[in-house]
Amino acid sequence: MRLTFRIKELADKKKVTFAEIERNTGISNGQIRRWDTSSPKIENIQKVADYFNVSTDYLLGRSEVSSIKEADQEDKLSSQIMFRMNTEGLSENEVDELKDEVDRFLRFRRAEIERERELKQDDKA
Repeated sequence: MRLTFRIKELADKKKVTFAEIERNTGISNGQIRRWDTSSPKIENIQKVADYFNVSTDYLLGRSEVSSIKEADQEDKLSSQIMFRMNTEGLSENEVDELKDEVDRFLRFRRAEIERERELKQDDKA
């Protein structure tokens, strides 16, 4: 599916024109229509994706999952399935212990990522 066609579908749902999208995202006038014949900058694709709250993969036709929220739900379901597959044959107590351990690891890793992010921001300042 062409990029401009996907954007047109989203624009129709939101009742906006290409010109309005361009104004609201800071993309130059008439640019979106030119994407049928020229390659857009990735930054501009990201701006349009953010405007409609969809993934760039959806805009580019690489995914049929339009909303980021739907993609997150699919990821959560995949994680649950993987957990069940990897706990098959364990007792209820062992599964509970494993859940606790996974939760501790995720909290630890999240804190680590947040610290790394803060350090990067401090380096930029």
